[in-house]
Amino acid sequence: MNVIKKFVAFFCLMILLLSFKNYTLPAYKLAVLKYNGGGDWYSNLETSLPNLIKFCNENLKTNINTEQATVDVGSAEIFNYPLLHMTGHGNVIFSLQEAENLRKYLLAGGFLHISDNYGMDKFIRPQLKKVFPELDLVELPNNHPIFHQKYDFPNGLPKIHEHDNKAPQAFGLIYKGRLVCFYDFECDLGDGWESPEIHKDSEEARLKALKMGANIISYAFLNFDKK
Repeated sequence: MNVIKKFVAFFCLMILLLSFKNYTLPAYKLAVLKYNGGGDWYSNLETSLPNLIKFCNENLKTNINTEQATVDVGSAEIFNYPLLHMTGHGNVIFSLQEAENLRKYLLAGGFLHISDNYGMDKFIRPQLKKVFPELDLVELPNNHPIFHQKYDFPNGLPKIHEHDNKAPQAFGLIYKGRLVCFYDFECDLGDGWESPEIHKDSEEARLKALKMGANIISYAFLNFDKK
């Protein structure tokens, strides 16, 4: 059983146990996905995902390792992480080997969160087609369960940064009924997770971003076995 499956099995079991006793969940790492093409995969690297992990550990009672990992999309190491976070402003290129590796990871139960840091959209869409040629990104409705985990977002994805002054949109890749990739567009959740001095976002906006990020993590882990 690979790390992804072990993590989800433990997570589901411990959620039940935690309602009765003060058990501690096993620690796992989340990873930032490195990719080729010249895009800045390292955007938000210092504080974004670490702040979300801290928020989840404090509010969801997860025990995620506070030290994020970085992993190449073509590496077998991606199978060590139950969730991959991907962001950037520019070009993305997956080789055929990288696309196949990412596909196998997602089919094995892994989850990919993509946060467009502005300018990524036209590049990431054709690369996702390499991963799942048979799937299209679909816009998720406001009643999708990912918006209604511990935190309720009745209007769907919150707006964090303005970008082109368009409404935020949440897209997903759904394979045999399971959401394997969540893509936030015109929203920039990753920026919202960063420490306040970086973007000068309001505390209200940062809290919305962190709560939505916590929902993504909760949904990804607890819906692993829904094929």
